[in-house]
Amino acid sequence: MLYYLFNYLNELNFPGAGAFQFITTRAAFAFIVSLIISMILGKRIIKMLHRLQVGETVRDLGLDGQLEKSGTPTMGGLLILAAILIPTLLFAKLDNIYIIMLLLSTVWLGFIGFVDDYIKVFKKNKEGLAGKSKIVGQVGIGIIVGATLFLSDDVKISEEVNTTFVKTEKGNFVKETEWKESKTLTTTIPFFKNNELNYGDAVEWVGLDASKWGWLVFIPVVIIIIAAVSNGANLTDGIDGLATGTSAIIGVTLGILAYVSGNAFFADYLNIMYIPESGELVIFMGAFVGACIGFLWYNAYPAQVFMGDTGSLALGGIIATFAIAIRKELMIPIICGIFLVENLSVILQVGYFKYTKRKLGEGKRIFKMAPLHHHYQKSGYAEAKIVSRFWIIGILLAIFAIATLKLR
Repeated sequence: MLYYLFNYLNELNFPGAGAFQFITTRAAFAFIVSLIISMILGKRIIKMLHRLQVGETVRDLGLDGQLEKSGTPTMGGLLILAAILIPTLLFAKLDNIYIIMLLLSTVWLGFIGFVDDYIKVFKKNKEGLAGKSKIVGQVGIGIIVGATLFLSDDVKISEEVNTTFVKTEKGNFVKETEWKESKTLTTTIPFFKNNELNYGDAVEWVGLDASKWGWLVFIPVVIIIIAAVSNGANLTDGIDGLATGTSAIIGVTLGILAYVSGNAFFADYLNIMYIPESGELVIFMGAFVGACIGFLWYNAYPAQVFMGDTGSLALGGIIATFAIAIRKELMIPIICGIFLVENLSVILQVGYFKYTKRKLGEGKRIFKMAPLHHHYQKSGYAEAKIVSRFWIIGILLAIFAIATLKLR
């Protein structure tokens, strides 16, 4: 909203209004406002949740210090959602298709998580929202995101068609690149020299027109990614500050990738896909990172508030949708390596237990407990140390992900 106000003031030559034309300026303001909202509203929301007796019901899993967390306010994800949505509405271009898509994903998955938390807290049902209902919700937003990216005329990529070197008056040569916009289902695939993969090739291989039938491959991929990442974030949110800090690290990484992908100069320099108008997503990610850091102030060990599924499902869904929007979804195993490992630890634990029970008559486990962070808790590691080491791994993965822009 403020973008349009300052755009109007800029037309009137109002001093300083032109600064709001820059993505970096608006992203910085979004980050600061998000941080202020989460820091200032944090105490008030915690007090309100205490007053409403919105406390976490902790199951006794035999973990050190676990029962001490019983009664800690949950549904703090509402604070995260507010700290993301308000700055985005203030500083982003609200007619941008990518911003609209991210806002919808945030509200959609936040609502699913809120319903789950509401059933657990107020209906006293520990199971919460039925698993099938969550899956239906994730499939629904996956279809919407996939269909939007496939059908919308505003979603395009620019391909380099001609490069010339022009001699300046000083005798230097300047590179000039000619771009051609096209509508394809091309995405980025890391480590390969020709680092692009077109989902449409899969349907062309069986004789179908990619422009009409490419969605048959693309939309199922989108659904799987959104479901996997949102569930991964949900599983990671089992120890104070882990999901919040990890999400902030991922957010910074995706923000950098969005900035270079939406900037013609950097896209040309790095020889990566140029996605017009996607740079606006940096404002959204500024608010996202600010919300995570602000919430971490209260969620770090020992936590004063938990985000609940209201926050974790939304954070995972935002990360997945964002990566898909900037055509970096195949880098998710690197960027979201912590979420991936948490997911795999549960899948392997459950699968191996069922297999050994069927074969041997007695179920055996790979880990002492799943998800993986509980395995280390069972092994005697302090909660703060586990979180710190997971963050360090997350930072290393983030650096590696950014390095893949040139590692081919």
